[in-house]
Amino acid sequence: MLISVQLLRALAAWLVVGHHVMQLFFNFEAHNALEDLLVEKGGAGVDVFFVISGLVIFLATADKALTPWRFMLMRVARIAPAYWFYTVLLAGLAAAMPSMFADVELELGHILLSMFFIPAQNPAGYGVYPLLDVGWTLNFEMLFYCLFAVALLVPEAYRLWVVAVLLYLVWYFSGPAFDLADGFYHDDIVLEFLMGVAIGMLYRRGLCRARPWLALLGIMAALAAIYHGADVPRALEWGLPSAVLVISCVALEPYLRGSRCIKMLGDCSYSVYLLHVLVLCAGRWAIEHRGVDPYTMVPVCIVIIALGAFASYHVLERGTHRRLKRWFGIDDAIPSRQAH
Repeated sequence: MLISVQLLRALAAWLVVGHHVMQLFFNFEAHNALEDLLVEKGGAGVDVFFVISGLVIFLATADKALTPWRFMLMRVARIAPAYWFYTVLLAGLAAAMPSMFADVELELGHILLSMFFIPAQNPAGYGVYPLLDVGWTLNFEMLFYCLFAVALLVPEAYRLWVVAVLLYLVWYFSGPAFDLADGFYHDDIVLEFLMGVAIGMLYRRGLCRARPWLALLGIMAALAAIYHGADVPRALEWGLPSAVLVISCVALEPYLRGSRCIKMLGDCSYSVYLLHVLVLCAGRWAIEHRGVDPYTMVPVCIVIIALGAFASYHVLERGTHRRLKRWFGIDDAIPSRQAH
């Protein structure tokens, strides 16, 4: 994976962590400029993730003789085991220590729907969320994978348009007239995936190149746009600047290539994303029931999340991914279309 993308993955994951720190520790009450930034703009990390997802999926399948079924097996082997593990872990902890996870209400049917990435009303009553609530983004991701798997049946040059049409159909049938999946997919955030696919097409054609000063200018412009915001749909307010941020960082790839530190930060970002809510819930319990100062608890939780994510990536993500690939009969040496 591109090192520049790994850097963005790490920054996006920790931005979401900061946003949830403000939610769980401070009830979104900001006391300084940094806290206000995390409250108001921390959610933009998800938009960066979605743009990156479209980019990565396109590049991972370009010029590959990849069937839809094999593509889906590869994606499930990559994202599902860790998500299933933390979903089951949360269910077990919530059953054993309900006071620590007061926002969690367990229902078997909802747990199963969560495990299969099917949007459903959370029994705790706060909307269409899976048991591990950050998994709402993975419900979108799984939709993207399914639609992109269909697009693999057409030549590479037409995949963006096929996915766009399919996304529009899902968006339309999720609207008020049909209310598919409780309207979950009737959200303009799905456009951010298309932005990532478009960036992937540009990158493949060698069009994601720019002088360093121009790429840095693009990054500053994107961050300024996210910071100031506008009264427009999310895909424009945060999605479009996220796309500019991604393409600008990709243009700096020659200057970042070879950084093992950045690569590791990016590798651990998925575990950071899945793990952090469990750690922060435990931190909130310590604040509320043991009188721990929240500003003391923040660095403690950050260290636990970082170390836990490092171990999770190496033991859980990599280990289960390799075993599932062997089980599914998937290897990394996917032949190109030219070879066929």
